[in-house]
Amino acid sequence: MATTRQFCTFRVADLFLGIAVEHVQEVLRYQQMTRVPLAPTFVAGLINLRGQIVTALDLRHRLRLPARPVEQLPMNVVLRDRDNAVSLLVDRIGDVMEVDGDLHEPVPSTVSDDMKALFAGAYKLPNQLLLVLDDERLLNDGESAKPTDCLLAG
Repeated sequence: MATTRQFCTFRVADLFLGIAVEHVQEVLRYQQMTRVPLAPTFVAGLINLRGQIVTALDLRHRLRLPARPVEQLPMNVVLRDRDNAVSLLVDRIGDVMEVDGDLHEPVPSTVSDDMKALFAGAYKLPNQLLLVLDDERLLNDGESAKPTDCLLAG
C-alpha cells in the first residue's frame, strides 16, 4: 500500500505550490505589515498575530518571480519554525491535498539550479504540477540573514 502525504497548497504567480501540512499553523487573509529596515530583501515585514510578532516572507521575491500587482493583496500561510512562527505571502490559497507518495519526482530541470534547493520535489497531478517547498531551506538558506533574525530586541 502506497503512503500518502498531505500538503497545504497555494498559488504564487503561475506556480502551484505546496508545503507539508504538519508545518502549517494557519492560513490568514492579508495582515497589515510593518517594514523592517536592513532586513533581507525577501522579508516583506512583520505582522502582529494575536500579540505574537511574525516575520512575513514574500514568496514572489524569494522565488525570484515578478512582483505582485499593487492592487492584489497577498494571503498568509503561517508556518511554525521551532519556537517562531513565519508567514509566507502567497497569491491565493488552495486546498489541503492528499497525494500518493508514489507520484513524487525530483524537481524539474526547468527550475534553475540555485532555486532547486528551495524545493523538496514535485508531484505530477492530472491537470497540474505540484511543486513542494522545503520549508527548512526556504526559511534558512539564501540571503545572509535568516528571516527569524529580524526579531531583534530593540
